[in-house]
Amino acid sequence: MSTIILLIGAFDVKGEEYGFVKGQIENQGCSVLTMNIGVLGDTDLFITDLPNALVAKAGGTDINKLQKDKDRGKAMETMAKGAAALTRQYFDEGKFHGVLGMGGSGGTSVISSAMRALPIGVPKVLVSTVAAGDTTIITGVKDITMIPSIVDVAGINPISEKVFKEAVGAICGMTRMDYSLSGESKPVICASMFGNTTDCVNMCRESLVERGYEVLVFHATGTGGRTMEGLVDDGYVDAVLDITPTEWADEICGGVFSAGPDRLAAPGRARIPHLIAPGCVDMANFGPIESVPEKYSDRQLYEWNPNVTLMRTNVEENRTMGKIFAEKANASQGPVAFLLPTRGVSILDSDGDQFWLPEADRAMFDAIKNNLNPRIEVVELDVNINDAAFAETAVDMLLALMPPAELD
Repeated sequence: MSTIILLIGAFDVKGEEYGFVKGQIENQGCSVLTMNIGVLGDTDLFITDLPNALVAKAGGTDINKLQKDKDRGKAMETMAKGAAALTRQYFDEGKFHGVLGMGGSGGTSVISSAMRALPIGVPKVLVSTVAAGDTTIITGVKDITMIPSIVDVAGINPISEKVFKEAVGAICGMTRMDYSLSGESKPVICASMFGNTTDCVNMCRESLVERGYEVLVFHATGTGGRTMEGLVDDGYVDAVLDITPTEWADEICGGVFSAGPDRLAAPGRARIPHLIAPGCVDMANFGPIESVPEKYSDRQLYEWNPNVTLMRTNVEENRTMGKIFAEKANASQGPVAFLLPTRGVSILDSDGDQFWLPEADRAMFDAIKNNLNPRIEVVELDVNINDAAFAETAVDMLLALMPPAELD
């Protein structure tokens, strides 16, 4: 069967460019499925498989209304929603193997919405005028390959032709790659880690690997938490060992490593085992010390390195996090449990160390227990989170949550 590339773009204003790229893909022996996200009309250079009217309908609006209203923001929102829905539908139906798109900031926004609807491992190439700097808003937590357009996506010239051919070569090569895994398939466990919980997570990882599990470790820097939960939502993960949900401290305090308000929710949606420990909730993260907001000037700060300043969270912030953690666990549709270390939730939160504040930790633990569904197990250990006894118990509790067929 021929490899099929989904070509997404605003054919009404970039028909020439897409016509060129379509021909180049076909020259490589691949077939093309086209989706028009342009609101104004279509192109007369080729027949569109998925016209803009279909995309708009999938986005919940009639294309004629979008054209009449002339509201660019609303039009982009509608087309992005429709493109994402159709892209995922057609992929699930096996109608294409990879996706390529090109555009400026507006086109990039709509095309990337469609690409983010696809699982990791599906080839995605995006030629963009904004492929520079922080592209998180474009790629999200998905494997989108971005190629700077160098010049605007406007016409075929000596520069754009080279870039377009580079993109065609990339997407055609990607779709022909053998993506079958070379190693033995093992159950996948994700773990969250930070510098201050590294010892704990390393001990857990080693124990789980010895028992036949694949362990993926994610650094709790906002992007790490979102990526981990994105993999959970996509069905790649069998269980989550959430040792370090510290990103919630940043969400509450306005730190730089927030993973957003959805953090801790994906395992429950996926109905997979989820063990939660309050690792590093004693700290919110900021940049260099001069970047810490003025309102925190009287708080306990610690310069972890020249680029990262840690702020000790207080009793009220910990109590708030405890309530949120309980709410997330209560909403879970899968097995979930808590493991709490009463002698500190990080290296710094050790007896006599910089962030040692037992009353703040206790406020969180009590908030968890007071707001938690009684069916959910809570275990307290009189150790620090980085002690071997904590890691051993964490592994045992997680495996106890696993289905019997997956136990080693």
